[in-house]
Amino acid sequence: MNGRQRILAMLDGKKPDRLPFMPIRMMFAADQIERCYRDYATDYRVLVEGQVQTAEQFDFDYVSCISDPAREAGDCGAEIKFFDDQPPAMDEANALLANKEALLNLEIPGHLPGGRMHDRIEAAALFRNRVGDEKLIEGWIEGPCAEGADLRGINNLMLDFFDDPTFVRDLFEFVTEMEIKFAEAQIEAGVDLIGIGDAAASLVGPRIYEEFVWEYEKKMVDAIQGHGTLVRLHICGNTRSILRGMGELGCDIVDLDYMVSMAEARKAMGADQVLLGNIDPVNTLLHGSPKDIHEALSLCYEEAGPRYIVGAGCEVPRGTPPENVRTMLDFAEQTRR
Repeated sequence: MNGRQRILAMLDGKKPDRLPFMPIRMMFAADQIERCYRDYATDYRVLVEGQVQTAEQFDFDYVSCISDPAREAGDCGAEIKFFDDQPPAMDEANALLANKEALLNLEIPGHLPGGRMHDRIEAAALFRNRVGDEKLIEGWIEGPCAEGADLRGINNLMLDFFDDPTFVRDLFEFVTEMEIKFAEAQIEAGVDLIGIGDAAASLVGPRIYEEFVWEYEKKMVDAIQGHGTLVRLHICGNTRSILRGMGELGCDIVDLDYMVSMAEARKAMGADQVLLGNIDPVNTLLHGSPKDIHEALSLCYEEAGPRYIVGAGCEVPRGTPPENVRTMLDFAEQTRR
């Protein structure tokens, strides 16, 4: 089986030749091709080269358009800070929607040449030419809570849940429509799967998640799957209190950060949900020994059961020893169904 076939077999409930191997890598990929991260995040050709080379070197089963969360906000007009060797970031002190009334005149950006969203679409198209059907191709969008925080400012948004819930819903409606259109453009360019990153959702409790966030995540998931495209949900942080809701979204893959045990997730989401993760990216993957990594993955697999994809809790940190990444691959190859 090739990488794409392996992942699709897992998702179809069939028996792949080994466990799929899908760790997020961004700065790690840029470092492997000796390019600064500014180039990786701003030039789709560099991103694709980093993804393809690392996929070949470590036998990853997929390639991904992911680079940073500032693409959509940047095209909306938010001030973005760029750095030579770390991801771009929103300027929190000058959030685009610091004045809530600005939302009334905010328009969904077109995916025009020169824009950061267009750059990601170009990456998707180039991936299709470079890897064909050998690797699964992943696009990426921001979830409602994450993108809402990017536009409004994370601290402002957390207060808005209590002070102005009507504004929050209006903001999330805007974000959801924008992200669905962005996902559709990537699907048209050739991706097989859309990742939804909603890191800020881990900062809210179950009541706010269920009242404000879940329905908009669900709209994104349903719209993407309506095109026959797979969905991967990635929420960084401690999501223990919202596991049940995450499982009810109907995503094809749910990522878990290392703070959450696979046993808890399996109990909350049921036997059919495919889970991905979730060894500690720093203490285990970056600083641990191959033995540490193998033991951590063994526990993940034991708790998650056969509907499991090998990966870390979040991205592979830069500076991770290549032998540690290969230990993850070795585990996937040794653990055959």
